[in-house]
Amino acid sequence: MFVSTPILHADLDAFYASVEQRDDPRLRGRPVIVGGGVVLAASYEAKARGVRTAMNGRQARHLCPDAVVVQPRMSAYSAASKAVFEVFRDTTPLVEGLSIDEAFLDVGGLRKIAGTPEQIATRLRQAVATRVGLPITVGVARTKFLAKVASAVAKPDGLLVVPAGGELAFLHPLPVERLWGVGKVTSAKLREHGIGTVGQVAEYGVEELVAMLGRASGRHLHALAHNRDPRPVQTGRRRRSIGAQRALGSRVRTPEELDAMIAGLVDRLARRLRGAERACRTVTLRLRFRDFTRATRGHTLPRATVSTDLILSTARRLLVAAGPMIAERGITLIGLALSNLDDEALQLELPFTDATALDTTLDDLRHRFGATAVTRGTLLGQAPGIEMPLLPD
Repeated sequence: MFVSTPILHADLDAFYASVEQRDDPRLRGRPVIVGGGVVLAASYEAKARGVRTAMNGRQARHLCPDAVVVQPRMSAYSAASKAVFEVFRDTTPLVEGLSIDEAFLDVGGLRKIAGTPEQIATRLRQAVATRVGLPITVGVARTKFLAKVASAVAKPDGLLVVPAGGELAFLHPLPVERLWGVGKVTSAKLREHGIGTVGQVAEYGVEELVAMLGRASGRHLHALAHNRDPRPVQTGRRRRSIGAQRALGSRVRTPEELDAMIAGLVDRLARRLRGAERACRTVTLRLRFRDFTRATRGHTLPRATVSTDLILSTARRLLVAAGPMIAERGITLIGLALSNLDDEALQLELPFTDATALDTTLDDLRHRFGATAVTRGTLLGQAPGIEMPLLPD
């Protein structure tokens, strides 16, 4: 099943590192690592040496001792993102941002005024290079899924057009890991059955894949293996969750330190939630361990809330429950996500309690005098951590 329009997936290459190389000519052509304790981004020169995002900084420097390590400049990345999205919107009004460095663009209906999708994508890449000074890769196809796959195959700094009618010929020879949702666990299950390519997935019936992988995953991969993705590009879509995280490095953290970090994350997220005039029902704790495995723990509240205290108490219970895992495996990243977002609860359901009134007052003080004007006693003297730039909530 195809949508009736060509879609571009535009993805900036090694975004943070590319901004650093753009702004400092001495870094161009050299391996660059953004972030010291934990790698936030790596240039392609560093990636070629084995450096990866979220890697421990010490391990990254061991793999690439001649790398230049720079501290992140979030304001510079945010400004670059805004400039790139201006190029996107100058290309077409139908832009769906996925993150600060990638988006889908619907270019259907532009042939008479702007040329073929390939010509449009070529001009877009040139405009980003000229106006913003950054490399960007673009994949073009008739489905979102395949456009994203095409851009991944074309990296770095490339352009790949999947011709209409040639989708399966392009898709089927690719490894199964190119399918959305195929991580290490699913990949291992598929390869245990001798399935190594997308084409081999497509040879199986949906019920066989369901028996192998479970109902949701089996149906999902069967559809993608046949390039069935009817989703259109959606503009103005509100995000389905609001999240934040802290990279912790390799040092052992005490329960008190982790609790303070959770409090800081909750304060940040609750402010964003109220600023977006939304409420949440589900709180999810996200953890990454020293062996690079991950775990999530979540709880859904009986009703939507914007209360910092209620969100924090929920997050703390999840953290305590995860305590034995953290003690056994070590923790290198902690994050929180607020989901089941409700745009109507503020007006229709939530009682405006003293606690939410206090939260709103504190938000106003922070807006007027700075984010650190009012903070928790447990956070005094502690580094607030890096706040990643995000698309608007």
